[in-house]
Amino acid sequence: MKAFDYIRATSVAEAVAAAARPGAAYLAAGTNLVDLMKGGISRPDTLVDVTRLPGLDRIERGADGSTRIGALVRNAALAHDATIARRYPALAEALLSGASGQLRNAATTAGNVLQRTRCQYFYDTASACNKRDPGAGCAALGGVTRSHAVLGWSDHCIATHPSDFCVPLAALDATVEIAGPGGARSVPLEAFHRLPGDHPERETVLEAGDLVVAVTLPPEAEAFAGHSRYLKVRERTSYAFAVVSAAVGLAMDGDRIGQARIALGSVALKPWRARAAEDLLAGAAPTPETFAKAAEAALADARPSGDNAYKIELARRIVVRALTLAAAGTPDRVPALPASPFAPHPPHPFGRSPRPCLSVSATAPPSASRSPGATAMPRSPGRPATARISGPRAWPTR
Repeated sequence: MKAFDYIRATSVAEAVAAAARPGAAYLAAGTNLVDLMKGGISRPDTLVDVTRLPGLDRIERGADGSTRIGALVRNAALAHDATIARRYPALAEALLSGASGQLRNAATTAGNVLQRTRCQYFYDTASACNKRDPGAGCAALGGVTRSHAVLGWSDHCIATHPSDFCVPLAALDATVEIAGPGGARSVPLEAFHRLPGDHPERETVLEAGDLVVAVTLPPEAEAFAGHSRYLKVRERTSYAFAVVSAAVGLAMDGDRIGQARIALGSVALKPWRARAAEDLLAGAAPTPETFAKAAEAALADARPSGDNAYKIELARRIVVRALTLAAAGTPDRVPALPASPFAPHPPHPFGRSPRPCLSVSATAPPSASRSPGATAMPRSPGRPATARISGPRAWPTR
């Protein structure tokens, strides 16, 4: 590892001033950065430790009903916060589906948002990578591309963004609060990450010295709590990044969908908001046919970047399944295996059974042992507390 200078900042202003210097980088938990430094991918001259900055480890409720999550709130603390799980269940489910318990105990809110791609060519310093070395080329093009992008990619980069957490954040219109040399500003999370274009080395809108200090969820995000899910297809049932994922929220208006929120993960170099699909769902009945049309709209612009055309169909199916499960109502508790698409379909809320063709195929086996201890989640209005689904992997009940 390259030798570096170390500064422990005691205030946001001190941290910003130190990190504005050329070659500086922020350090919090370091769950991604330290690996990058060990591999010679990231070679900062100075690390600015922000782990002791006061006030950034809090979850705060705003007077307008918004929720502000400090940059240093640990992923585990956020996922197990009862208020977060009640108001934003897809967020809790996404967090609990990622990494391992040990990593969630260390990883921070800002670090999760800022984590870098897991493209194998980015991590292999012997391979050409425009993100790591601008102008070097992209060895992934024509290489092993099974996990690469199907939306928003360019001839300069076909990597994907790996975060589970960012997918529901994008769906719920979260904003990122930034402190920098030029002062404070807020950026919608949807606009925070950049698509590769001609400059894949520019991953976010952050400039030199900019520090993420919080992520804020607007008061409107809570409207989707009763019909909200995050689903993730992965190659093994835990401790794996998504092949594709989807966060869905529905605000029901009687037996119709009033509003919908959909975002996809691991299909592009940023969480992908499916606004055309949301527009199609507004005012529609929650039927399998409607969900299939929404999935088509969500992936209308998708194209394979190599040997990964299967991801397009897989993403359609995960959107349909997430919508079906969300329409049935948020479960009383986080499932024993959070975000698993292999749980049995619940009864449809309006008496229609999902069609068998909506099942999801993936390489991961559809089995997982149930474990005790789950974070409470809101019960959809009208669903009894003792509701139970038949089958070996029934949802936990209150």
